[in-house]
Amino acid sequence: MLLPAEKELRALLARFAEARFRHDLQPTGHSSRELEDTSYTLCVMTGTRSVDEALAAADVLLERLRTERQAAARPVLAA
Repeated sequence: MLLPAEKELRALLARFAEARFRHDLQPTGHSSRELEDTSYTLCVMTGTRSVDEALAAADVLLERLRTERQAAARPVLAA
């Protein structure tokens, strides 16, 4: 599976949170479609079938990317 770029994943999570907030605050046909669209895209991006799975997978992916970034930033000590 191709891993999504961190920037795109974070942007999509922000869009999802905003759509969820808007829909919960004042549900409309537009907010419902926006939430459905971002939910679907999040599932596709994370290779999952539900929003709960997608959010959990996104957390794992972001932690993995953070760990890789930290490892790359550490200086290599000569033996």
